[in-house]
Amino acid sequence: MNPAAKRPLILVDVGNTNTVFGIDRGEDLLESFRLSTDTERTADEYGALLLPLFDRFGVDPGDAEAVVVSSVVPPLQPTLDRLARRFFGQEPLFVEPGVKTGLPIRYDNPAEVGADRIVNAVAARELYGSPVVVVDFGTATTFDVINQAGEYTGGIITPGISISAEALFAQASRLYRVDVRRPDQLVGRTTAGAMQSGIYYGYIGLVDGILERLLREVPGPPKIVATGGQAELIAGGSRYIETVDQRLTLLGLQQIYARNRES
Repeated sequence: MNPAAKRPLILVDVGNTNTVFGIDRGEDLLESFRLSTDTERTADEYGALLLPLFDRFGVDPGDAEAVVVSSVVPPLQPTLDRLARRFFGQEPLFVEPGVKTGLPIRYDNPAEVGADRIVNAVAARELYGSPVVVVDFGTATTFDVINQAGEYTGGIITPGISISAEALFAQASRLYRVDVRRPDQLVGRTTAGAMQSGIYYGYIGLVDGILERLLREVPGPPKIVATGGQAELIAGGSRYIETVDQRLTLLGLQQIYARNRES
C-alpha cells in the first residue's frame, strides 16, 4: 500500500497483449483499466484513450505523484516515457536493472528476468510470505519461485493457453476457431466441444503437472498464487492453485515505488 501518498500514483503494467493502468491514492487501488498493447500507438493516442477514464474517476493526471512502469515490451518504452511526461508531468520510473526491489535474485543473469516477474515476486512475498510460487497467465504462462529465504530462485515459462489454441486453429486445416473456456462435459460430442475439452483440460494438466513437481521440489511447501487474464479460468480446474490475485502486479509496483521513493 501507499498510505503516505495523497496525490495519485499511476501504475502501469505493460504485457504483450494488454496494458493495465492502475490509480493508487494512498488507501487502496482506486481503479484499474486495461487497454490493448499496441506498439504503433503514439503517446498522444494513449493519452486520448486514458484521459476520459481518469476523468470518470475524478483524477487529474496533472496531479500525479509518480508514474511507475513494468514493461515486457521494450519498443513501447519511448512512447510510455513521452506519455508520462506529457500527460502526467512526471519522469516515469521503469522497473529495470538498478531499481531497488529488495528482492535477492538468484538467477544466472538477473537482467534476463522480465520486469513483471520481479514485480509479481515482490508483491507475493510481501502479501503471502515465502516460500511462494506465482503463476502468471498471460501471452506466456510463467511460474516463478520465491524460496523460504525470500529469494527469487527462478522459474518456468510455457506458451499461454490462448497462443496454444491459436497454433491448433492455424495448423489443423479441418479445425476451426472456438472459444477458450471450460466445457460443459469432458467428452465432447461435437468438434467444437472436443476442441474446448482438449484445450482446457490439456492446459490444466500442464499447469498442475508443473505445480505438482514444484511442490515436491521446493521446500515449504510453497503457497500457490495465480494472476493474469486467464487465472480464474485455470484456477477453477486446478488442484493446486489456492489464490487468484489480479492486483498482484500493480501492488508490486506500489511496493517498488515506495522503496525507491524512500532511498
